[in-house]
Amino acid sequence: MGGAVSAGEDNDELIDNLKEAQYIRTELVEQAFRAIDRADYYLEEFKENAYKDLAWKHGNIHLSAPCIYSEVMEALDLQPGLSFLNLGSGTGYLSSMVGLILGPFGVNHGVELHSDVIEYAEQKLDFFIRTSDSFDKFDFCEPSFVTGNCLEISPDCSQYDRVYCGAGVQKEHEEYMKSLLKVGGILVMPLEEKLTKITRTGPSAWETKKILAVSFAPLVQPCHSESGKSRLVQLPPLAVRSLQDLARIAIRGAIKKVIGQEAASGRGNGLKSAPRAKRRRVRRRRMETIVFLDKEVFASRISSPSDDNSCEDLEEEPRREEDRAPEAKPVPPVNFLREKVLSLPLPDPLKYYLLYYREKFLAETTSSSKR
Repeated sequence: MGGAVSAGEDNDELIDNLKEAQYIRTELVEQAFRAIDRADYYLEEFKENAYKDLAWKHGNIHLSAPCIYSEVMEALDLQPGLSFLNLGSGTGYLSSMVGLILGPFGVNHGVELHSDVIEYAEQKLDFFIRTSDSFDKFDFCEPSFVTGNCLEISPDCSQYDRVYCGAGVQKEHEEYMKSLLKVGGILVMPLEEKLTKITRTGPSAWETKKILAVSFAPLVQPCHSESGKSRLVQLPPLAVRSLQDLARIAIRGAIKKVIGQEAASGRGNGLKSAPRAKRRRVRRRRMETIVFLDKEVFASRISSPSDDNSCEDLEEEPRREEDRAPEAKPVPPVNFLREKVLSLPLPDPLKYYLLYYREKFLAETTSSSKR
């Protein structure tokens, strides 16, 4: 088994490696990957493998390799306010990263075949919302998951701006997948051993681009009921936000704007986390890669930028122990949005609401009240 990029020691180093190999190429995608720790979606006993560029499967739970998710995120060309459908949504890792970009007025739906995986995804989503400081740095479009076979979606369901399928699509299902897409939308799916990007440029006009050579387990064919009829999957309704929820979004947005203005004028630190400790890295010469992810899944780059043959690619000589500068200890990140809300002259229930009843906030509030 091997990976397209070197293993990282933590989530940030994994992202550094993906950027260096040019799997991550845009700032929006980089921010989403850094905001959600991949290890949080692993079972505890397998977390030592979370930062390797490898797929992981345990029972029905499955995560694709980071390089695959990177290419998918880049190909989807996500923007705030779009609608997204994830076919084979699995752990919800990809859906949550997408939700960070879509913002509060987007649509984020997932269809998953296995009910136990839906339960796992909802647990991971709840953990992210309650405990992650990243949640307050973004306007989040929370994913909604439904159980069912993605080949049995009801024909009266709405079309989407962006669609991703996380299983191998047989050629006979290509038109079905395209039917889920709005004009101007983008579909990304494994088709005929290639991760493929299809853009709908008109009612019956399409542009197709092959991105990456892959091999995914194929889509599971529908099992018809005893009556011979298929079990149609009803996607979540397009919910209209309540006035109360809209007010919370507006207030949090106004507070973030104030924080940004304070940071620009030098009177505050803004919403950014403290800078990470820089690592001394050795650049590697880029090359065509083949990735063996497990017995069924592999990937290879179809095309890559030309090799950088500058002197920066050469291995550095190891420095003596006494010459090495001590690494700066990372400063714990500060959640400036939470601090600003806590400082407002508001009743506690309103503060709770503005902070989504976040677990960390409640724990800190409880402990400070006891002192």
